[in-house]
Amino acid sequence: MATIEYTVTGMTCGHCEMSVREEVQQVAGVSTIDVSAASGRLLVSGEQPIDDLAVLAAVEEAGYQAARA
Repeated sequence: MATIEYTVTGMTCGHCEMSVREEVQQVAGVSTIDVSAASGRLLVSGEQPIDDLAVLAAVEEAGYQAARA
């Protein structure tokens, strides 16, 4: 299983986490998402390779900025 960590800026609450989760779960290959507004951390896991650009675009679609940690 591949796991990638991202740093997300701008999240402040549980609703922010939910918005990011909803967008990232639509990325092909993603099976597990762990997101924390408190730490700004997003962990994305999947059985197959995950497209970095698709994850970053999904976070941006949710209204936040992300970078691979």
